[in-house]
Amino acid sequence: MATKIIDRGRGPEIEGTRITVYDVIDYWKDDWRAAQIAAVFRLPIEDIEAAIDYIERHEAEVMADYQQILARHRQATYSPEVAAKLARNRETFRAKVEARRTRQSEEPHAERDGGS
Repeated sequence: MATKIIDRGRGPEIEGTRITVYDVIDYWKDDWRAAQIAAVFRLPIEDIEAAIDYIERHEAEVMADYQQILARHRQATYSPEVAAKLARNRETFRAKVEARRTRQSEEPHAERDGGS
């Protein structure tokens, strides 16, 4: 059975989950592979491929909506506790992205050097 992208009022999401295409966008924009994104969300790769396909087929609309979401987040005010938690989460995410970039930059060297 093919994965469906549905809209229950929160925006396009992977059927049977609460993961929206907007949750996938940052990874997709950073050129993560579908398998890597699937691992982050603990979903089958087919679910992420369906989300990416949806993003690519509706890119102008999805990106416009995504920019509105980001604008709302920038304008939101949070309690000090929530703000601190968000800052920690952002830092964790940035560290994971940087670690991934480092691993990817080293991959061609390992292949060229015979894996050593």
